[in-house]
Amino acid sequence: MTLSSPLLLTVGLFVTAALAWAAVVSARRRAAALAAAGIAVRGGRSAYLGVGLTIAGVAVLAVATAGPAAMVPVPRTAGTVILAIDVSNSMGADDVAPNRLAAAQRAARAFVAAQPDSVDIGVVAFERGALTTARPDRDHSLALKAIDRLKLTGGTSLGTAITAALSVIGGKEVAVGRDGETPDLGYWPSATIVMFSDGQNQGGDVERAAEAAQKAGVHVHTVGVGTTAGTTVKVDGYHLQTSLEEEPLTVIAQTTGGAYHPASDTARLDGIADTIDLRLTVSDEPLPLAGALIGLALALLAAGAAVTVLRSGRVI
Repeated sequence: MTLSSPLLLTVGLFVTAALAWAAVVSARRRAAALAAAGIAVRGGRSAYLGVGLTIAGVAVLAVATAGPAAMVPVPRTAGTVILAIDVSNSMGADDVAPNRLAAAQRAARAFVAAQPDSVDIGVVAFERGALTTARPDRDHSLALKAIDRLKLTGGTSLGTAITAALSVIGGKEVAVGRDGETPDLGYWPSATIVMFSDGQNQGGDVERAAEAAQKAGVHVHTVGVGTTAGTTVKVDGYHLQTSLEEEPLTVIAQTTGGAYHPASDTARLDGIADTIDLRLTVSDEPLPLAGALIGLALALLAAGAAVTVLRSGRVI
């Protein structure tokens, strides 16, 4: 149990002790006076029941004023989610209306809106490089603004997307070298990466980056944006063929314990928020006890008053 005002408890218990001492002294003086007058005292200890109940009520009230709270385990959906969104030029293809990037943005916004405020959400935009456009925060409006600012540029590096997201989660830069060694990130089981991409990887070691995420306990859910039939997209005056490549996205998801979610049309993208499973964590939260204690104190005080009134009408 915790107390918000320990000083009030100290003062309250001091007052209670003073009342108890005064009651004992008064009872002894009364008993001595009656004995000196030759009057027999009846009732024994039961005669002091009313006073005892009243003092107990004051003691309980003293505890209540100190703001007691019990720590109880509360299950809740929590953790950190990094939305990694592909902004490469191929995401400008219109095989998903109005284009892949706009559809991914809409799905990402729907995902953010579906999350409770206990989840910290950040945004990483990636192409050949990656940029953290919103750090994880429970203020989800920051993530929504970052999503709206995304613009098309460059190629695609899925490995860079994963390492950039891991850097945000772990709070330090992650880089997968040629030997595959990565910094020790610790273990982050409540962190999740949700990657929106057409899967057209053009650089970076995807498998080693996925293994780094798996080692850190971070699940990566991948969302394939586009169609396998594909279409053409105009880049720097050239018309290039582009299509959804599901294999690298599937490998990433399987390696990290996440899932691949194909989304070849707008309707399936809009519902992607319902298919992502976040971790259920248990955290200790304070449960205020003051109300219950005040109720108990009032009951004791009322009982003490009733007993005192009833006994005051009897002959001792």
